[in-house]
Amino acid sequence: MKLPKAVLRQCSRHLRSQSNWPLQPRLQSAKSVIPASHPSSPSTPWRPSRTYATTTTTTVSAADLEFGQPVYETHPHILQPGELTPGITAQEYHERRSKLAFALPENGIAILASSELKYRSGAVFFPFRQDSNFLYLTGFSEPDSLAIIQKTGPKPGDYVFHLFCRPKDPRAEQWSGPWSGLQAAEDVFNADFTGDIAKIETLLPPILRGAGKVYTDITPSTSVTGQLVTTLLSHLHLPPAPLAGLVHSLRAIKSPAEISNMRHAGRVSGRALTSAMRRSWSSEKDLEAYLNYAFTSHGLSGPAYVPVIAGGSRGNMIHYVHNNRLLNQDDMVLVDAGGEYGTYITDITRTWPVNGKFSAPQRDLYEAVLTVQRKMVSLCRENATLSLDQIHRATEAGLREQLTLLGFDLSSAGGGRMDVLFPHHVGHYVGLDVHDTPGYSRSLTLRQGHAVTIEPGVYVPQDDDRFPEHFRGLAVRIEDSVVVDVESPLVLTTEAVKEVVDIEALRD
Repeated sequence: MKLPKAVLRQCSRHLRSQSNWPLQPRLQSAKSVIPASHPSSPSTPWRPSRTYATTTTTTVSAADLEFGQPVYETHPHILQPGELTPGITAQEYHERRSKLAFALPENGIAILASSELKYRSGAVFFPFRQDSNFLYLTGFSEPDSLAIIQKTGPKPGDYVFHLFCRPKDPRAEQWSGPWSGLQAAEDVFNADFTGDIAKIETLLPPILRGAGKVYTDITPSTSVTGQLVTTLLSHLHLPPAPLAGLVHSLRAIKSPAEISNMRHAGRVSGRALTSAMRRSWSSEKDLEAYLNYAFTSHGLSGPAYVPVIAGGSRGNMIHYVHNNRLLNQDDMVLVDAGGEYGTYITDITRTWPVNGKFSAPQRDLYEAVLTVQRKMVSLCRENATLSLDQIHRATEAGLREQLTLLGFDLSSAGGGRMDVLFPHHVGHYVGLDVHDTPGYSRSLTLRQGHAVTIEPGVYVPQDDDRFPEHFRGLAVRIEDSVVVDVESPLVLTTEAVKEVVDIEALRD
């Protein structure tokens, strides 16, 4: 790894012109620039400073070059100095790698493969989305890449970061758009060693031969490197251990910067939902289009997931995403939608009457769910010593109590079953993914920095005579994204109003 200060990128880099970008930089003589006080510890290798020049010795500012993703010099409207991705600095990415390396055994190595470009149909592709674990540790958002974090000693910071990716290729980039290249992998993303991903067959074996244990989630079917990596590990008698669990344990506890990103996403998304409640909508599609526009036009990168815009009884379908029906003015509409900022998401659900005023049954069912939701949000604090699973069981009990007061017979004799009315878990972890850190147990006691959703819902089947007639076909879900603190929860999505009086006042 580099010295800690070296992880913070300088804001005024001078790089070689793009035509010469594939060439290696000219380095000053190591002998002439190594200070006498330079530490010789292999855990903190020192690098000679780099200069960049064209063949005619002119310098080119990084602001005049093209990279595979925003950098501060080219996108100061998106990134602040020192940031690799919105809100997250190069220093924080270094600290993440350092924590992972510290968790590895002696001579342990972690290997991560990037995502691949996914195609919608034929030559039409989806926007590229980096693998979340890869992104969390590198900040690098390009396909055809391999990251290796190699433990070099027992102390925090004792690691080496290898990043193998595509070298600059002006002809290919003319067709596909720019990518960052090997030099930027070092100078922007702070890799200690880089190499051409096309040459990984010769670059990887020397690294692996010194490994005591390898952690990776790469399989033979992983694109670009999967077959090579798995074959090589087998040849070297290095059976890999799963890596995801180690990374997810780091990702599950959010840093202040991550919470700030999620709060921004929640604030903008909540305001967009409240703004949508002020208006009368005739179709699900129009409402979806408005929310997507509101997210993007107010500083988010776009929707975090395909939204649910479900009018009337369609709200009983938990993940209804067709969003193509007309809205009945006497129905409620259930909207599960949130935006994304810096690849961090917010997850919100609100249910409101299409015409702006609740009918008596709509109000009663809504208030029942809201009463439970408020209580469960209040339990998202470290000193409550509860897990998401325990909060889920408390939610079931609370909903049962509220529905019984409304005349639902949920006894075994009555035949009404809670798993019909409330068929999903009350919450999940959120962060880089909507359902963040898959496999990270919901039975763990919530700690400061955990980010979760609380989303109780009641879904009354349209034609089921076990339930009161005036509630049949109604669906209510209320969801907030919440960060756990020691003594109280931080609700990230509070700008999305949810009290009956506030919702109805929006149309007054």
